[in-house]
Amino acid sequence: MNTVTSAQYLPEQPRETRHFRAEKFDFASFFFTGLTGLATLLILGILATILINIVVNGWGSFSWRFVSTIPTDLFNMKTTGILPMIVGTTFRVLVMTVFVIPVGVITAIYLTEYAPNASIITRIIRAAVNNLAGVPSIVFGLFGLGFFINFIGKNLDALLHNPATVWGQPALLWASLTLAVMTVPVVIVATEESLKAIPPGLREASLALGATKLETILKIVLPQALPGIMTGGILAVSRAAGEVAPILLTGVCTYMVGLPGKLSDPFMDLGNHVYILSTQSNNIDETRPILYATVLTLLLLTFALNIVAIIIRAKMRKKLRALN
Repeated sequence: MNTVTSAQYLPEQPRETRHFRAEKFDFASFFFTGLTGLATLLILGILATILINIVVNGWGSFSWRFVSTIPTDLFNMKTTGILPMIVGTTFRVLVMTVFVIPVGVITAIYLTEYAPNASIITRIIRAAVNNLAGVPSIVFGLFGLGFFINFIGKNLDALLHNPATVWGQPALLWASLTLAVMTVPVVIVATEESLKAIPPGLREASLALGATKLETILKIVLPQALPGIMTGGILAVSRAAGEVAPILLTGVCTYMVGLPGKLSDPFMDLGNHVYILSTQSNNIDETRPILYATVLTLLLLTFALNIVAIIIRAKMRKKLRALN
């Protein structure tokens, strides 16, 4: 026998919608929210002003001839070119990347996967990395001059019995290594954070299936952390591309006839060329278009290197998502 309740004869009551609102206006929250938004707009406005200023003043002098010729006179728009500077900047950044990423990744793996957090050695390494990130760039130039050139380079010439000085002088290799030492904290921190973000369950599952710790790191952990490692490489490239002080004493030169052909050759650089144009010109009005066009080229080159790294990182993430 079916039982009929009284609720079936009653019409369905509309549901009451409740709107929650603060009892009083929070002026402090509104003020600081507006302040953060204003600060963000201010930063974006400053960045846009700088970029627009560079593009407007440098685009008129930017041409294929300007970026593809070797200069005969650095301060004459008709005879100048920046091809050696582009080649030198690109080479030093690429060589730096080859050295800095393996060292930074290996150090981050040791700190994350092997080193005990409470040990004195781990604390010393982390303190050294943090202090290294705060050292002024000119100090790295002095370090490169004393260690890489005067110590390693001259001893290498003596060991190889070179009749003339080959390695004991400023060169592309020493400038790149100096930049690698300067940017290695960036790679270490970015890689370490990427390794920490990987779920511990992946490591435990790999070890439970019989894999060794090294196999787990190489086949499970590192592939998952590759996008973060690439992010560290992008940050390192962005910082190193515009640095001038570390390379002033370790490899850059004001002018050279040809392009660098070996790692032991000096090189010309876009950042140093901007410094030369802005400080050693007898006619500022004449060299100002060259200066802006060189700065524009440096920005475009930095953006291009970063875009290549970002594309590689995006492809790695796509492959990882497909595997998962």
